[in-house]
Amino acid sequence: MALVVFLRGVNVGGHRTFRPSVLARELAAFGVINIGAAGTFVITKPTSQAELRVALLQKLPFETEIMICSAKELVDIVSVDPFAGEPLAPDIVRFISVLPQRLKSLPRLPLVLNPGDQWLVKLVGVKGRFAFGLYRRALKTIAYLGQVEKRIGVKVTTRNWNTIQAIVKILKSGAA
Repeated sequence: MALVVFLRGVNVGGHRTFRPSVLARELAAFGVINIGAAGTFVITKPTSQAELRVALLQKLPFETEIMICSAKELVDIVSVDPFAGEPLAPDIVRFISVLPQRLKSLPRLPLVLNPGDQWLVKLVGVKGRFAFGLYRRALKTIAYLGQVEKRIGVKVTTRNWNTIQAIVKILKSGAA
C-alpha cells in the first residue's frame, strides 16, 4: 500500500531549506514521487512507516516532524466533502492540517481565529488525523494559521486542499 509523507516546517521563510526533488532521487528505492516544494511525497513501493522514517531522517540535512499517512486515509478523506456548506470565493483557501495522531478531545468547532465578519482562519472539522479549515488571503493570516496547533494541542503541518486532491489523483492513477 502506498504511503504519503508530510514534512513539517520545511522550505518556509528560508528555514530548513532543501530540494525535495533531490531527496526523492536519493530515496528512489522507495518509489518516491515529489509533490511540490513543501516536503510532500507519495511513496509507491511497499515499505513500513518505521523503515521510511529512518531513511528520511538519515537523508534530511535537519531535524523535522514527519507525518506519514496511508494512501487509504487520504483517499477516504477526499471521498467525503469536508467543506460542505463552507464559502467558496477567490479570497478563501481550503486547507487540511495533518496531525501526528488522533486528538484525544476535539475542539469546539468551528474554531474561528480573528472572529467577526473578516475572520482569517476557520477550522471547520476534524476527522481522524486531519483537521479541515479555510483561510482568507491576507497578510495577517500566517500568524493565525500558526495558532491552529496551539488551539488543538498538537503540532500540525498544513497543505492546500488542492495539493491533497492532486495526491489522491496520483494515488488513484495507478502511479502509486
